[in-house]
Amino acid sequence: MKELIKDIQPKTPAFKFVRKYFLNKYFITIFLFLVWMIFFDSTSFLVINEMNGEINKYEKQLAYYKSEYQKNDEFYKKLMNNKSEKEKFARENYFMKKPNEEIFILVVDSSNIKKQK
Repeated sequence: MKELIKDIQPKTPAFKFVRKYFLNKYFITIFLFLVWMIFFDSTSFLVINEMNGEINKYEKQLAYYKSEYQKNDEFYKKLMNNKSEKEKFARENYFMKKPNEEIFILVVDSSNIKKQK
């Protein structure tokens, strides 16, 4: 095989450099190892990079849910400690009423809104 390469290729300095360094068995072995580790191995660079992206996404979700938990916890504490807040919440969200009181619920017709725009 080496004889064929010698006969086919010209004896230029660039070819001698390539033959000396890039056709070396150590270089080929290291090159194949790096290609395997970057693209084909189960812990390849591409897989690790994808997993880091997922970790970042989940960390953002965790921060969002922690902030939502804090908001809800503050609201719950405020609601449980204040009777007027409980009443306001029940009236607004569950349409509860006091005895001898009437509640009117106004419904907006969405078809009229679209026509006006």
